[in-house]
Amino acid sequence: MSAQAERRWHLPFIALALGLASAFAFQPVGWWPLMPLAFAGLAEVLRRTPGLWRALLTGWLFGVGQFVIGLNWIATAFTFQAAMPAWYGWIAVVLLSFYLAVYPALAAGLGWRFGQRSPVALVLALAGAWALAEWLRATMFTGFAWNPVGVTLVDTPLRGAAALVGTYGLSAIIIGIGGSVWLLLHRRRIAIASLGAWAAILLLASIPTVQVGPSPSGGYPVRIIQPNIGQEQKWRPGLDQEAFARLGRLSWGGGGAPRLLLWPEVAVPVPFQAIEPGTKSPPVTLPAAAQAAAYLRPGDILVTGAVGLVANPRGEVVGETNSVMPITAGGQILGRYDKAHLVPYGEYLPMRPLLSSIGLSQLAPGIGDTQPGPGPRTLTVPGFGKMAVQVCYEIIFSGQVVDRHDRPDFIFNPSNDAWFGRWGPPQHLAQARLRATEEGLPVIRSTPTGISALVDARGNLIASLPWRTAGKIDATMPSRMGETTFAHFGNAIPLTLAFLLLIIAIGIDGSRRYRRGI
Repeated sequence: MSAQAERRWHLPFIALALGLASAFAFQPVGWWPLMPLAFAGLAEVLRRTPGLWRALLTGWLFGVGQFVIGLNWIATAFTFQAAMPAWYGWIAVVLLSFYLAVYPALAAGLGWRFGQRSPVALVLALAGAWALAEWLRATMFTGFAWNPVGVTLVDTPLRGAAALVGTYGLSAIIIGIGGSVWLLLHRRRIAIASLGAWAAILLLASIPTVQVGPSPSGGYPVRIIQPNIGQEQKWRPGLDQEAFARLGRLSWGGGGAPRLLLWPEVAVPVPFQAIEPGTKSPPVTLPAAAQAAAYLRPGDILVTGAVGLVANPRGEVVGETNSVMPITAGGQILGRYDKAHLVPYGEYLPMRPLLSSIGLSQLAPGIGDTQPGPGPRTLTVPGFGKMAVQVCYEIIFSGQVVDRHDRPDFIFNPSNDAWFGRWGPPQHLAQARLRATEEGLPVIRSTPTGISALVDARGNLIASLPWRTAGKIDATMPSRMGETTFAHFGNAIPLTLAFLLLIIAIGIDGSRRYRRGI
């Protein structure tokens, strides 16, 4: 190792510190300016880094720092699982962070590779590569899209840019702004111009391109229920009747027009329906559905998270689904959505024979692994329009939350955030608000312990219930917007932006002019 390289051994650890600091830009802390400033620091570290492998290590340590702090809530989930020691949770947080940090490492490596001859190329390459890496993180090995950089703008008016460029486009712009701040140290004139350009892009993208229009389902009353049933209570014997009682007290009453009532994910831990896949047998409605319907007035419809049983042709139960079912006051189930994007280790155990042998089990109790559904679909709720459903963390996957051939009027996101400690629920809500902005659709969240919320089609928080509080939200359903640009084209827009930034960076790096440092 050269003397100069030896003097730079500390640079990756500076990147680790920057990653740790950047995590406080996410909710619940929400110090969003820390994110562009952290990337300004990362650009300086990469500029001083000797060699590609050191650049990859730099990006990896930045990612480890960001994920270990930002995903600390995952450790809480293990405290509710008697089959495994609670300290497994922190091992899971660290190991998951080690894996997820591979994607920041790839982005940092590309930034270094095309930024050695030009600071401008470094900024452009880092911004484009980071957006691509976030998309890959959401796609590879079932994907884990939690806490993209762009979500840090959720509490600013600049959130509106997601309706054009999507979440990953927001991430690229934030990194570009941070990189432009760093350019003030190297190319002041270029830095000022680039800051102006990034800011202009962000501001222009934030200007609404579609208008809120009348919705066939807007304007009717909704009631969102939060029963405050903790995860430590959820699966104890006899809880089902207590859950019905709590949900019923919050659901009953009120006059006027028919209401749409919304209960959380698996609101009551008993099955509501049984099906036999591959046969012509109709679904069988179970007694729990009628018990839930008893809390409805004529004309009301309840949409609830529920367990569905999967049986074979011999009538033997072979599995279950994590489902959402609209139920009429007469107890009729009008259809169902089965969660498609299941949580590894939460709802199913990969490599079950091997992992079971070392004491691991899935976090959610059930009859074996949860069976996945077919993916996004639109359910018609008579009198209340069309509904898309995303169960729990399915809502975090940008561009994957609605059926683009059958545009809904709103998105229902029942969730069980009781697993998630204090940091998880506000982060989950922030990502749901970005989905509302991207798609131009209201989002309704109902969770057992919070944060339940009603979000309008621009991502504004209309009403919410605090964490660990029982209550209900009575509100009027907001109107949906016309189709946003992102809703029409999906992630083709941020991916095109990312590739364009990389192509420009490669062009700058290869040009003779910038080889001379001009």
